[in-house]
Amino acid sequence: MTINSAHRQVMVGDVCFSNSAPLAIIAGPCVIEGGSYEQGLDFALKTADVLKKITMKAGLPLVYKSSFDKANRTSVNSYRGPGLDIGLKILERVKVELELPVVTDVHEVGQVRAVAEVVDLLQTPAFLCRQTDFIQAVAMAGKPVNLKKGQFLAPQDMVKVAQKAQQAGNESVMLCDRGFVFGYGNLVVDMRGLVVMGDTGFPVIFDATHSVQQPGGLGESSGGERQFVGPLARAAVGVGVAGLFMESHFDPDNAPCDGPNMVPFEQMPDMLNMLKRLDEVRKG
Repeated sequence: MTINSAHRQVMVGDVCFSNSAPLAIIAGPCVIEGGSYEQGLDFALKTADVLKKITMKAGLPLVYKSSFDKANRTSVNSYRGPGLDIGLKILERVKVELELPVVTDVHEVGQVRAVAEVVDLLQTPAFLCRQTDFIQAVAMAGKPVNLKKGQFLAPQDMVKVAQKAQQAGNESVMLCDRGFVFGYGNLVVDMRGLVVMGDTGFPVIFDATHSVQQPGGLGESSGGERQFVGPLARAAVGVGVAGLFMESHFDPDNAPCDGPNMVPFEQMPDMLNMLKRLDEVRKG
């Protein structure tokens, strides 16, 4: 590893991400839900409003996350979201009306410019972390980027991914871990990886909900073990990270996407309060 800049900070709106700064939260439902613009907007505003109130009460800054399209689905019949145009209009309304920074995934080079005009943070899917042209196109959009580590990639190899973004002119880079393939349909988290990625100097984000995912575990969709989200999040905060990525929902058991690993809203306050206390102890 050749990159190291102590206390590197990335600003997403007014939210600071740094391995030495207080913990920040990226949270929201997996995907914008609803069969129309009106339904999707209502869903997004309600979920964002609830999460804003929960995180404010816990004293933690929030970046709201939801996807306009989930391109990497298990089945061709899986729900994907409202699509680019409608999804971006919805995210822009959330950003303006609730005064929250927002983040969403981009899956193709052709989406980057439109998405960057709306969101405060661009996120790259884990499966695409080695796609050089894609990573550099996202980086050149001029917004902070959250680079998700592939489930097949060693943590030290994320330095090369970050360098691709830097060479495209972007220094506002964060590295995100979401587990490593462990046999078929299972992931495992190696907490050493958070230390390794943190040693690069880039802010590290731990994706606590996708790390408990069981890819393709339900046949037509992915399974998950949400009971382990809290323990893994606590372990990551104990190691020391800049932020946590946590998908959350009103009713995860009936969500059309990633329900088994999303955290119900009613569990979020106690979980976040605990995580904030641990972060304060860890960072002094």
